[in-house]
Amino acid sequence: MNFNIIGYFIYLSITIFIILKVGKICYKNGNIFVLELIPNHADLCQKINQVLLLAYYLLNIGYCAMTLISWQKIISSPQLVEILCIKTAVIIFIISILHYLNILIITKYAKKIIHNN
Repeated sequence: MNFNIIGYFIYLSITIFIILKVGKICYKNGNIFVLELIPNHADLCQKINQVLLLAYYLLNIGYCAMTLISWQKIISSPQLVEILCIKTAVIIFIISILHYLNILIITKYAKKIIHNN
């Protein structure tokens, strides 16, 4: 039995589900957040939120696909579970860092951009 192939399938299934679910939640709630930061610019807020979602999907799904080449040979079920946990934890950590960086960037620079125009 090839544990690597099983691991790839499970890893991609879990991480893509997490990425899509978190992206949907952040997109839905982020639109309200961005609109609060940039009032009277609903179209701009919608576009900013769409760009953030697209960048989020591309970066995270791309990272997940790239990590597959760095996997070591898996020879047992316990090792498979360990690697799946570590790799999934890393992607969840990256998602949380990206979320807070987006909030920081938007809150710091959005009002400056609007007031300069």
